[in-house]
Amino acid sequence: MSRGVNRRRVDRVPATRRRAALRFLRLAGPTLVALLLLGTGGALGYRYAVQGDLFRVKEIRFHGLVRARPEELLSLMPAARGDHLLAIDPAAAEAALRRHPWVAGVEVHRRLPPALDVEVVEHRAAALVDLGGLYLVDTRGVVFKRAAPGDGLDLPVVTGIEREAWVDRRAEVEPLLAGALALVDRWTARRLEGAAAVSEIHVDPDFGTTVVTADGTEVRLGQQDLEEKLDRLCRLLPALAAEGRKPEVIHLDNRRHPEWVAVRFAGER
Repeated sequence: MSRGVNRRRVDRVPATRRRAALRFLRLAGPTLVALLLLGTGGALGYRYAVQGDLFRVKEIRFHGLVRARPEELLSLMPAARGDHLLAIDPAAAEAALRRHPWVAGVEVHRRLPPALDVEVVEHRAAALVDLGGLYLVDTRGVVFKRAAPGDGLDLPVVTGIEREAWVDRRAEVEPLLAGALALVDRWTARRLEGAAAVSEIHVDPDFGTTVVTADGTEVRLGQQDLEEKLDRLCRLLPALAAEGRKPEVIHLDNRRHPEWVAVRFAGER
């Protein structure tokens, strides 16, 4: 006996599927709409943030400048106003700015609203050193640039260091330069009565240190015991000033009798 198709069962299947689909849409619809809106909003937000002006650098601010000029530093930076803030590499910008001769240290910070803050530490010139040409040296003994007329600095000059020695045997001659800078500091700190400011410091590995003051007095300190020799100089200069006598050369470099002081006055030979 043949059986026919169960029409009631066939008719019931599409209806069941429609009800299931409607139920799914009721449950998942809000989530799908939210995801669609989120995706659309994200795309618009990305376009506005990355391609728009929201994160474009409006200002580059320099702090700590004395010798370096903002326009000079801007010309070195791999970043400029209008660049995207998040695309700027602070480390690369710092490396570029260190190429400026006056920059001893620098830190670049990204800020909001979009801007760059550049904190600069400059070299503080302490003296000039003659290395076959005059160069500026800072308080740490770092020779950082060739001196130029526009620097406008009135500084003592360190002489006696050959350029070849500085290039080939720097470790040997750096202590001479450091000692000369320390002597300038001590001379200034002591406020030597009757002594003019230091004009030149000549260093010699064999004969020691000689100071030439701004009024032309030559003070031969020799080697070692510089602090004791400065003590004797502090006692000597006021006495000479009281007598109204102008020393031309003061010898504090007697190796056999370091406590001795010899003075040659102007006009004597």
